[in-house]
Formats: sequence, C-alpha cells, structure tokens
Amino acid sequence: MLSYRHGFHAGNFADVHKHAVLAWIVQALTAKAKPFCVLDTHAGDACYDLASQWAEKTGEWREGVGRLMGCPGAPEAIAPYQQVLEAFRASHGERAYPGSPAIARGLLRPGDRLVLGELHPAAWESLRGFFARDGQVAVHRRDGWELLGALLPPVERRGLVLVDPPYERDEEYQVAARALTAAARRWPSGVYLLWYPLLAAGRHQAMLRELETAKPGPMLVAELWTAPLDTPAGLNGSGLCILNPPWRLHEALASLQPWLVDCLAPGGAGGSRLHWAIPDA
Repeated sequence: MLSYRHGFHAGNFADVHKHAVLAWIVQALTAKAKPFCVLDTHAGDACYDLASQWAEKTGEWREGVGRLMGCPGAPEAIAPYQQVLEAFRASHGERAYPGSPAIARGLLRPGDRLVLGELHPAAWESLRGFFARDGQVAVHRRDGWELLGALLPPVERRGLVLVDPPYERDEEYQVAARALTAAARRWPSGVYLLWYPLLAAGRHQAMLRELETAKPGPMLVAELWTAPLDTPAGLNGSGLCILNPPWRLHEALASLQPWLVDCLAPGGAGGSRLHWAIPDA
C-alpha cells in the first residue's frame, strides 16, 4: 500500500515531538570523533511546503511547529531541532519544513553518512532530486523493512536507525516489533528510534509488549498527547520507543516533553509520560 503521503501532516505536533528527539540524538552522536551512519527506513520527503494545498487542507502544522515558535522558556534539549529549523528556513523559505532526512542531514559532519529508504515513487524522486549532489547521502527505492535486513550493521559501527512507518495496516505494529528485534540482534550497539501513533484503539501496546518480551536492549518509551487518549477519531498522540538511548536522553526528555505539552496543548487536554520499559543496566 502506497497511498500515504506525509505532506498533509508535515509539521504537526507528532513531527515536532519526533523531530526534536531525532535532532537531539543525532547531535549526541557527534560528541565522539568517530563517524556514524543514520539509516531512515521510511524517509518520506526532505522538504515540505507548509503553504501547499496539502498542508493547508489540514492545517495541522499550525497546531504543531506553528505553536512552537512563540513558546517561552525553551529547554536546552530543543536547541538542535531549532538550529536545523532556522538553517532550513534560511535556505528554503519561511514556509518550508524539513522532513526527517533533512533534519538528520543538517546535523551531520563531514565523514558521517545518511542512508534513506523510500518506496513511494513520488517521494523517492523528490529525495533523489534534493540530495542529487550530496555525496554523504544514499537514497534507495526499497522497502524499509527489507532495508533493515540488508544494510545492518553499517561499516561505521556507530549510528542511529529511524523507523517511522505509516501504519496503514494493523499488522504493521507486529512487523515493526519483529523487525526492530531482529535488527538489534544484528547490530546490538546501534541506537534505534521507532515512532508510533497513539490512537484510541491502542494497537501500539501489543507492539511494545512484544519488544519488552524480546528484550533487544535498554528501551526508553516517551509518549506525548494533545487530546485525551480515548478520543475515538484522529491522532491523539505521538509515541517514541528508543533502544540503546544515548547517555542523558532520559534527562533531556524529562525537560523537553512537559514543555512541548504546554506549547502544543495549551488547553490542558495534553500530557506526557516517560519510562524505562527495559532498564539500562
């Protein structure tokens, strides 16, 4: 199924949550001199136009990145994300929003690599065009789940895998749990960032239980919602499952998530939680 296009949802509250954590992790990887690789399995586009017909049809960005700009008291943990946003807008215009490939690329150093997987033909063409002259980025028209099996571990032996599937099919939650478990066995030292939606049906819960049972490594779970979790229609919240989280990520999220809730859900309907599903020994 290739019907999903993220342009309708670009810059929404879930993107802000996911991309802020993605940027923090990539920035953390730069603390050591050795090069690293970022693998984005379901990459989507690198650049979204928030003035486009798609983005304006839903207007979701106004309740996401649109709210973020006016929020006071920003914690230090949001700085890498804000840095990328500012640089991206300076290069591509005030209504441009970076997708996860551009977020990661904006924080790489010379010698680091970015590997992108995208099966949707239009998104793949867009990625190829955006990174056409960039020797640090490889773009594959390939199924993201298959990509995990084919390209891990990377030659650098350091890095991050971002897994952000569309969850168009209910069984994709189980696929995600098993693919992440298998990937962590092949590359046990890698950092893995898995995004999932918080919906009233709660399908993510079985996925997390399966991962906890498999015990692929230390596992930090961070969730944020802007509507009551039992709201029957629509996306209520954003979930992140992080395997082998970098040092101090828990501390960063403890300050970041409450601030994001205040910014993105000012009416009081939002909330967040953060816990070790599998403790770091």
